[in-house]
Amino acid sequence: MSFPSRDNVLDALLHPFTQGLLHWPDGALFLRARMAGGVQGKSFVATQGFRPEAARLQQQGIVLLDEDALPCARFPLVLVLPPRQREEARALLARACAAVAAGGVVLAAVANDEGAKTREAELKQLAGGVATLSKHHCRVFWTRPDAAFDAELVARWRVLDVPRRIACDEVPGGGFLSRPGVFAWDRVDAASRMLAAVLPADLRGQVADFGAGWGYLSQQVLARCPQVASLDLFEADDRALALARQNLAGARVPVDFHWQDVESGVADRFDAIVCNPPFHALGRGERPDIGRAFIAAAAAALKPRGSLWLVANRHLPYEEALGAGFTRLRDVAQDGGFKIVHAVKA
Repeated sequence: MSFPSRDNVLDALLHPFTQGLLHWPDGALFLRARMAGGVQGKSFVATQGFRPEAARLQQQGIVLLDEDALPCARFPLVLVLPPRQREEARALLARACAAVAAGGVVLAAVANDEGAKTREAELKQLAGGVATLSKHHCRVFWTRPDAAFDAELVARWRVLDVPRRIACDEVPGGGFLSRPGVFAWDRVDAASRMLAAVLPADLRGQVADFGAGWGYLSQQVLARCPQVASLDLFEADDRALALARQNLAGARVPVDFHWQDVESGVADRFDAIVCNPPFHALGRGERPDIGRAFIAAAAAALKPRGSLWLVANRHLPYEEALGAGFTRLRDVAQDGGFKIVHAVKA
């Protein structure tokens, strides 16, 4: 099986093993695991909520665990690829410290420009000290077998990213359920708000939300478009999708939730699709190819004369992809660095 191009952070994480500084035991746990040649064939269980990465792990026979319900003090080695968001990263590091067995090792790696020194300092706070080295423009750091974990701090940080209610007057019911780490976790992002404001009241039939996040656009479709008969949410982040399930509970029409990467295509066909596509993957660099793939997937998933309502950053080069999949294009609005396009399929 082929894997994505070189992953510097994962290579850095594995460097202590290639140098003989650490040894891989049976029964390791890998939090936010990514699959590449360096870990192929190694024994571990994992957590991963991003669907494309989860699929690669499962294709290699890796068992995925529920990250919010990990067993305590069980694993002799816990590897971690911490995210950027502070509360989410601290919670993940704390879960790693709670899951490691006595005398075991917690090992993490972070790119230098993704907050490596901060994450290292946080693991040091939890464990009382760490070993560290630099490789591939990343820092890799790990606890010592005799680490004295701060049990009170571990317990406090483990719940930093739990779901909580966020007040918001424009969301039906006055707020939404969210958690640190999902996109726009503590607010309605400006692009989605702009798209919601121009959705036509006569939008009807079977509608889908591609890249639904915690469900804001889907909520707005149901609130503003009374002729919608059903709604399907597609989202690659399982943490966000779980929140959307709760935020749309009791919807007036049938709603289906799909933990799916729409870049690979969807089976159903729709009368309309709303979309605020991501343009980052797991790193910071812009990935306009993701948005173009969303547009192609939307064109394939729409019925004849079906319509796409898309919002994106104005500078992103989506025009060619729109022209390839749709026969009628209309610029609906441009404001604050965003553009809204209405596209109709032949």
